[in-house]
This record gives sequence, structure tokens and C-alpha cells, in this order.
Amino acid sequence: MANDREVLREIWDGKLPICFQLAQEEIMEIQQPDPFYVMVPRLSYFPLVIDKMKRHFLRYISQESADNEMWLDYNGQPLKWHYPIGFLYDLFCGNDPQLPWTLTVHFTKFPENILLHCPNKDVVEAHYMSTVKEADVLKHRGQVMSTMQKKDHNQLWLGLQNDKFDQFWAINRRLMESHGDNEGFKQIPIRIYSEDGICCQRLISPRNTDGSRKIVQQLISELYPDKTEVKLRTHGILIPLDTPLQWLSEHMSYPDNFLHICLC
Repeated sequence: MANDREVLREIWDGKLPICFQLAQEEIMEIQQPDPFYVMVPRLSYFPLVIDKMKRHFLRYISQESADNEMWLDYNGQPLKWHYPIGFLYDLFCGNDPQLPWTLTVHFTKFPENILLHCPNKDVVEAHYMSTVKEADVLKHRGQVMSTMQKKDHNQLWLGLQNDKFDQFWAINRRLMESHGDNEGFKQIPIRIYSEDGICCQRLISPRNTDGSRKIVQQLISELYPDKTEVKLRTHGILIPLDTPLQWLSEHMSYPDNFLHICLC
């Protein structure tokens, strides 16, 4: 991969200020709880960053609710924990940035028909590793992950969980390298989401049929031939239309090795 390390570092260091507020109907004390403010990594997942926040609110809810699974919403929309935090913000606030991002915390009425259960961080790890393996199948036919040892998988996960750039990229760089004679990945792991959260995932080659590098403008024409003025956003920025897909995948994928992109 091209060694634009400063781009990788900028993406990794992206943070979001979040204001957590306990749902009003769940407050059992006379005294109102203070909101809980925290800066969280854009690349992380909510179950990895909410332990202190949960302890902050537990004293204000009923005893029977304390053991329930906590969940979050933004303006009444439940937030799916298995999506990266930064992507969720771009999806809901990309066209109307609001900082700090104010979210509501719930301990009751879990929306079973919308959210997956996440009883512990092991579930997050299992989901994350499964997604990385899917991305590797698209890029390298699964050859990189299958040759890694268990300790490599652990280092990848712990680097993400503990926000350690060097620890993570010491392993992840292998997943970003081209293999074989073909310069680039076999397919680009990419998911594009409309404003209502519907995901489009297709097999996308990093090259055109004539062998030239495919750029974002060509991707848009391929996926949305009838639309005009289509823009794509990731990591809080609009992607320049002349960006090669191979470069984009190498440098702006989330830690799960997928490009998570909002249609706008």
C-alpha cells in the first residue's frame, strides 16, 4: 500500500464529543442526573466506550433495570452498536453537524426488532473479526487472515479496543497490501448507506475493464446512473470525485477493513 502514514494517523485520531443523557422516564431519583460528556474515537464502537457512562447513570434508575441491557438513541432512532461510531454520526448528522452529539441512554424497552443484543465485549470482538475476515475474502480471497496466528488476531482487536495506533497497524498493514501480480485488491470492501440507513453492498473492482484505476466518480456512475449531484461522505468529509478506489480502501477504511460511506 502507499505509505501515506499521516492520512492513516489523522483518520485514527478522529474523535467525537458526545453528551449522554438518561431517558427522562427512567429517572427514579428526585435529583436529576448530570449529562455525561466524553470524547470517543470515531473508529470505535459504543460498547467499547460506555462503561464509565453506564456507572454514572446506574444510581438514578430502578434496581430491576440495572441489570438490563443498555441501549442508545438519537432523536428517537435506536443506534446500532455494530456500526462504527463515526459512521453513525455521519449517517445521522452529516448534513447538519451537531456537537457535542447528544444521545439518550435507555435501560428498558429494548427495541428487539431493530437492535442486535450485545451482552458483553466478546460479542463486539466476534462481530468485528467476522467483518475483517469478510473484507479479506473480498480483497485477497481470505489468504491473509487465514495465514495469521491467533496472537495476530488478538493484537488487531486489542489495538482497536485500546486505541493503540502502532499496535493495530503493525498487523492491519498486511491486510492493506496487494498480493500476486495484480496491483490492487480483488474487490473493494465497501458499504454505501442511504439517509434512511439502507445499505448497498456490491462487488466493486478497483480497476475498470481497460485496466485503468477506477475513481469515485466512476463508482457513482456505475451504482447510481440515474442520479445527479451524488456526493459521498466518510470520516466527516466529502470524498473528492477523482479519488482512486484502491487508495480510498487502503487509507480510509474503518478498522473492520470496510469503507462505510454515506450517500448525500
